[in-house]
Amino acid sequence: MKPVTVLTGPTAAGKTAVALAVAQQLPIEIISMDSALVYRGMDIGTAKPSTDERAQVPHHLIDILEPTQAYSAAQFVADTARLVHDIRARGRLPLVVGGTLLYLKALRDGLDELPTADAAVRAQLDAEAALHGWPALHAELMRVDPVTAQRLAP
Repeated sequence: MKPVTVLTGPTAAGKTAVALAVAQQLPIEIISMDSALVYRGMDIGTAKPSTDERAQVPHHLIDILEPTQAYSAAQFVADTARLVHDIRARGRLPLVVGGTLLYLKALRDGLDELPTADAAVRAQLDAEAALHGWPALHAELMRVDPVTAQRLAP
């Protein structure tokens, strides 16, 4: 992916206002770089751009998932690469705006190749925890991998 402009800072620092001011001068589309804003209903404490603000300039990666769905830095990088390509193909400029620094690091530096989470394994562990309790699972972890068990609270 070619270089892309990023506007970052802490929550409620005024990033949206700056991005909207830029939109008055340049044909931009905003790609949200906020791990909370991808979720519908995460409106309190997130400084989510208002409906009126989002109507002024196209915004992406806001309200795309239910809170029960997972979203990762790897998904953010893939979505952003696709959006940057699409936005540029429309003759517009992508502006990545947000404060999730893990996403910024992943976008800038890439990610190590790691296996994806296995939903079936997660479901099995949740079922065992419901039946026997998390302390029992931690005891089993201590038996098979004491080094990792020492790092994790029971």
